[in-house]
Amino acid sequence: MEYLNAFWVGGLICALVQILMEKTKLMPGRIMVLLVCTGALLSFFGWYEPFMEYAGAGAGVPLLGYGNILMKGVKEAVSLNGFIGLFQGGFKAGAVGCCAALVFGYLASLVFRPKMKG
Repeated sequence: MEYLNAFWVGGLICALVQILMEKTKLMPGRIMVLLVCTGALLSFFGWYEPFMEYAGAGAGVPLLGYGNILMKGVKEAVSLNGFIGLFQGGFKAGAVGCCAALVFGYLASLVFRPKMKG
């Protein structure tokens, strides 16, 4: 049942984003920021953890999950370091994902030799 919940929740998130892309004039970058901020907001109110327990990877893999990770890092850093944690937490929590994206993107560019469109 866990796989089924992850599949339909992740698919629903992707379908809603696709509808948002096609029916509005929002650019993809703004939609990505909207997803990250929505995930952070849901995490702030404590609603993301129950959602994640139900949907598993269907909720954790999309950009909503990245917003949740950032907010969890900020909460933890604020509890340990006070006000300065507002600025530290997101960087520490999101560093692994950003680093992995950069490294694997670079490796893919070496393997596939991308060319400029002309």
